[in-house]
Amino acid sequence: MMTSTTYRDALRKALDDAMTEDETIVVIGEEVGRYGGAYGVTRDLIKTHGPERLIDTPISEPAIIGAAVGAAMTGLRPVAELMYIDFLGMTMDQLANQAAKIRYMFGGQIGVPMVLRTQGGTGRSAGAQHSQSLEAWVMHTPGLRLAMPATAADAYHLLRQSLTKPDPVVFIEHKSLYTRKEEVDFEAEAPPWGKAAVRRTGDDLVIITYSRQVFYALEAAEALAKKGIEVTVIDLRTLNPLDFDTVREHVERVGKAMVVSEGVMTSGVAAELAARISEECFDFLEQPVVRVAGEDIPISVSQDLESGSVPSPRSIADVAERMLS
Repeated sequence: MMTSTTYRDALRKALDDAMTEDETIVVIGEEVGRYGGAYGVTRDLIKTHGPERLIDTPISEPAIIGAAVGAAMTGLRPVAELMYIDFLGMTMDQLANQAAKIRYMFGGQIGVPMVLRTQGGTGRSAGAQHSQSLEAWVMHTPGLRLAMPATAADAYHLLRQSLTKPDPVVFIEHKSLYTRKEEVDFEAEAPPWGKAAVRRTGDDLVIITYSRQVFYALEAAEALAKKGIEVTVIDLRTLNPLDFDTVREHVERVGKAMVVSEGVMTSGVAAELAARISEECFDFLEQPVVRVAGEDIPISVSQDLESGSVPSPRSIADVAERMLS
């Protein structure tokens, strides 16, 4: 049965369903309880599950993640919410030095089954300290899983799956997707964890991307199709685990590849993906892999400068045309 839902409501339903099924799941963070979360994802969950499981915390990101790590090690399955991914830096000791390494340090005897929910990306003129795409920090750290859903269906299914994993999952939601609405079948079987989705198939170019840029790539593909250029669009869905088999299959089939990321160009996710495609698909590539990524600058509060500093449907289509000319 299909249900019309927003990305935000799909996340809320995932939390509600999981908390109903598993009493060890607790949500902790700033204003997650009575207020309902900075972006409304946990709204009204306190009415169903109570203040013992929707725990409002002080404004201290290190304390939130530290408490979640300890709770996960001692029998709970916490969902820690950070209002902005930009605050991730304050939690990197708890997250990168502790949560990511505890299973290894304890010889596999104990893990940290927690989910860190946060949001990133541009689109709200929130300025340089509230608009970053820092997923490369997470992808760079062994021991951390990383999910970045684009669709409402993936928001639901990936969060449900994240809440069953034995190790920490960083779950990044794009701030511009919360109100996006689509039809979702919540009863449908979830795609396999770590499996990319091919959102469109074409024979001229492969675009590999994730999160909001999936929709930008699809919009660019529609524009390109009117000019006779057919594009394959791959939505990675998770960056760790990374489904490189799907990427390889289509790059080898087509021979031309573009990687699109809202994160910065230098040493970002796009750089890692482009390098790996170049190494593992070299014999099939007809030209170098091209990156379309964010500018290496702080994000401006100006709407025009903000939108101009990250990929757009127009910039993706323009680069694609130049690649194929």
